[in-house]
Amino acid sequence: MGSGNKNTARPMLACEISSDRVIAARTSPGRDSIEIHTSRALPPGMMKPSLTEKNVGDPGVLSAVLADALGALSGRSRDVIAVLPDPAVRVVLLDFDSLPEEREEAIGVIRFRLRKSLPFDVDKAKVSYQAQSVNGTVRVVAAVALNSVIEEYESVIREAGFNPGIVLPSMLAALLGAPADRGTLVVKVDARTTSIALLDQQQLLLFRTLENARGVTISGEQLAEDVYPSVVFFQDTYNTNIEQIFVSGISDISSVASSLQSQTGAEVKELVKASQLGLGGGSIPKWRMASVIGALLSTH
Repeated sequence: MGSGNKNTARPMLACEISSDRVIAARTSPGRDSIEIHTSRALPPGMMKPSLTEKNVGDPGVLSAVLADALGALSGRSRDVIAVLPDPAVRVVLLDFDSLPEEREEAIGVIRFRLRKSLPFDVDKAKVSYQAQSVNGTVRVVAAVALNSVIEEYESVIREAGFNPGIVLPSMLAALLGAPADRGTLVVKVDARTTSIALLDQQQLLLFRTLENARGVTISGEQLAEDVYPSVVFFQDTYNTNIEQIFVSGISDISSVASSLQSQTGAEVKELVKASQLGLGGGSIPKWRMASVIGALLSTH
């Protein structure tokens, strides 16, 4: 997995591979909106996102779909931000007293901490991280995935004629577009999981991905019930109230909004703004665009 720390190096294209479809987008030159986006459905059951098992049922079909989706909007660009399904990548929050400044040394320390907490051999995995100083300690957000899983996705993208310069899990990509200046809850629903993140003062304080058998048909009450334990943990642990809630992956957030607002008292809004979609073509609804928008438009 890669990290896009410099705007000048970040690709103008992003492509999310999810359980049921591929979503591709290109940013405007000023990176203030999506210039054009498109979507292609995948055959049912072809994708089985997993931390430890084979993810792509038919690499040839996926590669062809990627070539079609990206080719429709890429122009001469070939570098792409690849956004992977959340079940394929484990995101872990770690606290350290200190961390080596040399990146490879730091990754070695992070690998050691992760060794007993993953369902696979961390030595066979790619590790990417972001570190921030917090009250004299170091908070690390680490994304970890098996080499074999990452290679599955990178190989089909290359076969489609593109270069996966940056690789991100879907929820982390979506969070790049979320405000984090005060107590903030972000909820993202997809076909198989519900991901929850809590942020405050530009810090990611809690991250969870839950199995969601109901997919995007989940009701507001059910979603609020799933989210509630994380809300209580956050408020008790950090003595901070949730002041704003952003939701993506739900076509109608009205029932979700009332349920979540009754729990927290916070205003509930869609994570994606209509203005971020610009004037470009594309039929995919904005509630499915959070990850490619975060990947492309973030200034983080």
